[in-house]
Amino acid sequence: MKMTGAKILIESLKKEGVEVIFGYPGGVVLPIFDVLYDAPIRFILVRHEQGAAHAADGYARATGKVGVCIATSGPGATNLVTGIATAYMDSIPIVAFTGQVKTFLIGNDAFQEADITGITRPITKHNYLVEDIKDLARMIKEAFHIARTGRPGPVLVDLPVDIQQEEAEFHYPQEVNIRGYNPTYSGHIGQIKRAAKAIENSQRPILYVGGGAIISGASEEIRELATKCEIPITMTLLGLGAFPMTHHLALGMLGMHGTAYANHAIMDSDLIVAIGARFDDRVTGKLEAFAPHAKVIHIDIDPASVSKNVEVDIPIVGDARNILGQLNKIVKPPDTKEWLKKIDDWKKAYPLKYKDDDKIHPQYVVEQIYEATKGEAIITTEVGQNQMWAAQYYKFTKPRTIISSGGMGTMGYGFPAAIGAQMGKPESIVFDIAGDGSIQMNIQELATAVINKLPVKVAILNNCYLGMVRQWQELFYKKRYSYTCLGGTCPDFVKLAESYGAVGIRVTRKEDVRPSIERALKIDNTVFLDFHVEKEENVFPMVPVGEAINRMIGGMA
Repeated sequence: MKMTGAKILIESLKKEGVEVIFGYPGGVVLPIFDVLYDAPIRFILVRHEQGAAHAADGYARATGKVGVCIATSGPGATNLVTGIATAYMDSIPIVAFTGQVKTFLIGNDAFQEADITGITRPITKHNYLVEDIKDLARMIKEAFHIARTGRPGPVLVDLPVDIQQEEAEFHYPQEVNIRGYNPTYSGHIGQIKRAAKAIENSQRPILYVGGGAIISGASEEIRELATKCEIPITMTLLGLGAFPMTHHLALGMLGMHGTAYANHAIMDSDLIVAIGARFDDRVTGKLEAFAPHAKVIHIDIDPASVSKNVEVDIPIVGDARNILGQLNKIVKPPDTKEWLKKIDDWKKAYPLKYKDDDKIHPQYVVEQIYEATKGEAIITTEVGQNQMWAAQYYKFTKPRTIISSGGMGTMGYGFPAAIGAQMGKPESIVFDIAGDGSIQMNIQELATAVINKLPVKVAILNNCYLGMVRQWQELFYKKRYSYTCLGGTCPDFVKLAESYGAVGIRVTRKEDVRPSIERALKIDNTVFLDFHVEKEENVFPMVPVGEAINRMIGGMA
């Protein structure tokens, strides 16, 4: 049976099990939207295309499925770019569909034409420009396969409007065979045996776990390895939840704003077992000084990440869950009693702390959200101080419960990502921990949340500053607050929320923090909680740029 390209697209999405699409219509995607009108796929109309990409990303992180978004050509497509780049840096599987001008107009500067495949080539795992309708179904099948396999990532499919209107017979491929693309899932058994021996012979081992462990679904295997061998474990921002932060072996997050005891531990270790992590600069600090006494085992599905930043002694390329499953069968526990005692001493000497007085401190707000939700919420974050306080003070115990822009550090990410997460996990509490600067970058998505009856809660840590940038200006630029003060320009977030049909709650007293959170949790609507926190609070510990990660600025604001 012959179908139009637009119909082939929707039928292909049905074959892939797509349940929801986030997007925004436009002229050259009208054939697709006409088919969507009758399709059994829920479409979420965002208010800006960047919101669509972030929502698809949040959906993917919360569910483990491929997120899907769509936009028109030109500015619609380019508005997806920040969201695509965010997904690329954090290895998140999304497929983005963009409209394009007619094939014979490509390259002629037609109205709303942009070379989106050229623009996104550095920030997609792969992308396609469909030039023949006979290739469309195959390309869609490949797009989803590439997005979800190996090291996941975003794939873009650019669809000229005439391809959408042409007709062809629909045959959806059963299998995918892409020359040169064969991700490795099984680790080399010889390397796994070497790793087991290295662990057995170590005295000060540490597990360093990143977002790849979450993607792999390796949490149970990590817990088994850590508890069987009594090895302390530290996690990156995106690795939080891979192991319960409430466990005695957990050290929390490491790096620039990690716990002091995590940073001291990794610097003093004699063996680092890196699992699905990439040794980025926010973790390593000064590379030449990083973990000088440690051998490194690196488990990662992406061979390009191994020895990219830190020289690795035992590389194991493959799926973390598979590799750890094999490792756990043969590894013998080392003697870590003295090592754990030393770490306990660091924990007592360098706890996370903030002032305990009658003022609203942002750390206190995060702790109260944790207690009120019993640690069961999905937490999304914006970027900046709010993000780091969430990572430090919300004790994540399960995978896929922190959704945050790690590698790209995208302001405006958290709220649309929360919308995507709530769509994917409708029974879960979803809380976006935000700053008053970052929330305004995609605040128009209030309309999306309200009209779709999504009970997302947003905790705005309102300090009237671009807080993290201001902190750097305080510490390194002699308090010359150049254009980081938002005082006098912040909206009334309560009235703003109400204008969209959401609920707004202003909190100015410490004693009202917990009752306001509990009230918000009972409201079946989108809620903005506007917490007026201490204006010049800082995130500590902090490792200055260019320093070793055990040379931290500590203290309290």
